[in-house]
Amino acid sequence: MKYFITTFGCQANIADSERIAARYLARGFTEAASIGEADHVIINTCMVRQSAENRAYGLINNLSKFPPKEDQPRAEKIILTGCLVGLAVRDKGGKMLVALKKKLPRVDEFLPIEEVGFDLPPVRSDKLHAWVPISNGCNNYCTYCVVPYTRGPEVSRPYGEIIAECRQLLQDGYKEVTLLGQNVNSYGADLIKVKSNEGKINLELSGRVVEPVVVKHLGKYRIPTLFPFLLEDVAKMGFSKVSFISSNPWDFSDELISVIARNENISREIHLPVQSGDDEVLKKMNRWYNRSEYLQLAVNLKFKIRNLKLSTDIIVGFPGETEEQFLNTVELAKEVNFTKAYVAMYSPRPATTATKTLVDDIPHLEKKRRWQILEDLINKPNLKKKD
Repeated sequence: MKYFITTFGCQANIADSERIAARYLARGFTEAASIGEADHVIINTCMVRQSAENRAYGLINNLSKFPPKEDQPRAEKIILTGCLVGLAVRDKGGKMLVALKKKLPRVDEFLPIEEVGFDLPPVRSDKLHAWVPISNGCNNYCTYCVVPYTRGPEVSRPYGEIIAECRQLLQDGYKEVTLLGQNVNSYGADLIKVKSNEGKINLELSGRVVEPVVVKHLGKYRIPTLFPFLLEDVAKMGFSKVSFISSNPWDFSDELISVIARNENISREIHLPVQSGDDEVLKKMNRWYNRSEYLQLAVNLKFKIRNLKLSTDIIVGFPGETEEQFLNTVELAKEVNFTKAYVAMYSPRPATTATKTLVDDIPHLEKKRRWQILEDLINKPNLKKKD
């Protein structure tokens, strides 16, 4: 029996697919060279954008369990997993899963990714770089984002488990690792339960007792986090490069900046999503910072970390975004001088607050125009520099 996995979406989905592959190998399957040779086809889906969702639907519609036509691939069993399934199984009323099964009658199994554990070593095709998940899910509920509904609330992997995996990777000859989470900065907030008599939170990590970093934002203490400790412990193991994605601006502590600055093998390429350069749009997005705070963080990072390169995510055409508000984003991009930007045209996502309460009132052609302006400003000049 042969399996084949098709993965849509982000690096977290790639890491999930590596664990799915381990599960199939443990069951005696071998990997098929192509989708047409597979007995079991696993499709790991993404819902961050409508376009990614549509690509998954298109692939499923091209597959058939029945004897195929000459140009049509064949699969004995089709398994769907990832964000599409995550959203459906979290619908307490069950209507979404019923609707998904009706829409995709060719799918034989709907696999929630939570059922694929960490008990088996992932099957990694890259022998030098490894993706290492440190948490899953998100608690932030940005109004445009479906991730909290597809992956659920944030759950951190045990500290020792991550350390053990990284040590094994080093022994196996891996030179680089990337720590993965929907918001790596808040890693460990759900692991911290023990309080000392003085009212301070203490936790034993790698044979030492630490007081977690509590991030202060907008004049308030937000969450305790263990990420600076985890990042430094992994960096000190001896990898040539340690990276992390993704990080939210409002949880980027001074302690985290210091850890990066003093460990030269931590990547100087940091992804820091801004989404918009306008305060009103940021507020509607439920992003917990304003324009000036983001700019100040960028200045701090560049001042304290030599040779820093900042990349970002930007959404254009968010409901109600005016030309002036869009131009505020353009100006911010010029000030920060991003090395790369993943610019997306807003698309409504099911279950999100923006879809429920805001009207998608920016025409597609206008979104495309704004997208092109930022693409030309940020990405094309950098492509020329590489050439």
